[in-house]
Amino acid sequence: MVLEIPAPSARRGALRSRGIRTLRELPPRRPQPPAPEDSPVRWERMDLDRYEVILEGATVGYIDVVGAVFVALEGTRYARAVEVLQTLDFASAVRAISPRSH
Repeated sequence: MVLEIPAPSARRGALRSRGIRTLRELPPRRPQPPAPEDSPVRWERMDLDRYEVILEGATVGYIDVVGAVFVALEGTRYARAVEVLQTLDFASAVRAISPRSH
């Protein structure tokens, strides 16, 4: 019995190069600046890739940084928080967790 390994197709190579090019176009992630002093919503960096979002002194959610994506999680405890949005914009992630504040 002879097993043949199929040659890589041109289409697969084109998809891979397009995917790599797209990843390079994503914005780099840097730590977010603190919230404005007069803002009712605050965020604190908990770790390299996680922010805690606080509204009027109470935790309302978290934002995880996964590559170039901000994942908004709504809930008072991280272990029970529910994902509500994936976005490339930090402000959108904050609004998704605390819409009453904007």
